[in-house]
Amino acid sequence: MPALTNPKHERFAQELAKGKSQAEAYVDAGYAASEPNASRLTSNEKVRARVAEIQERAAAKVGLTIASATEHLLRLAEKGEQIGDASGFQASRASIMDACKLNGLVVDKSQVDGALAFTGIARRIVGA
Repeated sequence: MPALTNPKHERFAQELAKGKSQAEAYVDAGYAASEPNASRLTSNEKVRARVAEIQERAAAKVGLTIASATEHLLRLAEKGEQIGDASGFQASRASIMDACKLNGLVVDKSQVDGALAFTGIARRIVGA
């Protein structure tokens, strides 16, 4: 996919791909601060596809895949367990949780709460 035709949308997608928050990326793209508008633009299908493409290209440059990242995290977990003290076990646990999240085995509560809140708002709007 080529760069987005709207330069502000392209800049917004680039900033999101770098890891900036929606609000930060929105302002950096040249818009006036507005979290609702930033959220709306984030849900734009062309913007989402562009962000995914930019991130995939960046990952490919460093040879990073979900499988390689998972493998690395599991090696870190093993080393943490070998330390045999509380800090090692804590590092091991964190690495295992990161690997699980990366592979979709664990969903952050904030993601679930956000989805539930959105569903509740949608039901009130539609009257369901």
